[in-house]
Amino acid sequence: MDQNVPPPPNYFSLTLTTWLLAFAGWGGLVWLVTTPLQATGDIYHPVPGLGPRWLFFVCWVVALTGTALPFVRYLHHRFAKTPTPSVVLVRQALWVGLFGATCAWLQISRILNLPLAALVAAGLGGVEWFLRMRERARWNPDTPDEPA
Repeated sequence: MDQNVPPPPNYFSLTLTTWLLAFAGWGGLVWLVTTPLQATGDIYHPVPGLGPRWLFFVCWVVALTGTALPFVRYLHHRFAKTPTPSVVLVRQALWVGLFGATCAWLQISRILNLPLAALVAAGLGGVEWFLRMRERARWNPDTPDEPA
């Protein structure tokens, strides 16, 4: 057995994070939907106040992030050549949650459509692509230089 091969990463903390995020997010959304809140507006068009609206977005981001994390981990496990750090997996799942919250926010004013959702997804994907390029371009003193 080669001594230079690192052991596979332990994803126990990532699994614990997944369960905590999913439970907190979906539990918060269930509580928010089932609890009667003080609404503002007239009797025909009740509008939730500012606090419950922001709480919805926070719970929605957390719920989608916790739900997307196992799928992101599976895709990296299946298609990545090297083990992916847990920080990258959480960040990519957070992009899914941020995308879902942005789409929900755009839907409130009825301006969300398929081209706009694709543009938002492409923008978030571009940011992640640039972050991954930056991570790969960093010099690591622990790895030997490759011959030219």
